[in-house]
Amino acid sequence: MKKKDNFDLSEAIGGIYDKLADWLDSIILNLPNFILAVLVFIVFIFIAKYVSKILNRLLLRRKIQHSVRDISIRILKLVIISFGFFIALGLLNLDKLLTSILAGAGVVGLAIGLALQGTLSNTVSGVILSFLPEIQIGDWVETNGYAGEVLEVNLRNIVIKQNDNNHVVIPNTKIVEDAFKNFSRTKRSRVMLTCGVGYESDLEKVQEITTEAISKIFKQKGNEQVEFAYEGFGDSSINYVIRFWTDCTKQRDILFAKHKAILAIKKAYNEHDINIPFPIRTLDFGKNKFRSETITIANSDNSKR
Repeated sequence: MKKKDNFDLSEAIGGIYDKLADWLDSIILNLPNFILAVLVFIVFIFIAKYVSKILNRLLLRRKIQHSVRDISIRILKLVIISFGFFIALGLLNLDKLLTSILAGAGVVGLAIGLALQGTLSNTVSGVILSFLPEIQIGDWVETNGYAGEVLEVNLRNIVIKQNDNNHVVIPNTKIVEDAFKNFSRTKRSRVMLTCGVGYESDLEKVQEITTEAISKIFKQKGNEQVEFAYEGFGDSSINYVIRFWTDCTKQRDILFAKHKAILAIKKAYNEHDINIPFPIRTLDFGKNKFRSETITIANSDNSKR
């Protein structure tokens, strides 16, 4: 059997003392760098607070959603403070530790990005939407088969209220990737209305009366004008389309503009005896067929006699 070495307590204590002495010498030598690193880190904290206040003011002016504004400020603070932290580590000559932290952060970031790919995509899209002037809270939009007023824009989705008072939640990626129509971005819109008159009508007179009826209730501005054009010959009428401009910031404005236009056109047509025909369908019951069947039945009766 091997003989065990005797444990020397004094030697162990001496080793610990030497190690502590080396650490103390290292701390004393690096004390200026340590103080400088702490000061740099504190300065970056104050910079983060100051810059975040400026960003908050800018976002308030643009009427950005509260949740989006809050997360944007937090991300900005995190970026600035992290930058200051890495600079402080560099001042402490902790190159190996800094390299390890960066490598670990890269691996963790890659794993999180792969796991939350859909969520991060919606988050990025939410940030993009919050800065887009083409869509704001209170606007009336039409997208992905839905139309309504924008109630909320957050980091995951957009919420719109439809005409029937139901709320629709649409992921941000759907809004960013697909086209959308914003009725509130323009104060004036062109309305199109189709109708038809009888074949016996004086077409020039119809055009004059219809254009005058629309012009009386919808004032055209600048280069705007009421446009009238016949489209074609229908089964029971000659069809036309009339286009005019009106104030419109919501889809319902177009609906009521058409309502007023129909009332005005019908009233004008009644005053001038202009007919708006309804479809006429002629049914052919096949007289020859019935006649042959009748003869057949009659012959069969005679044969029985």
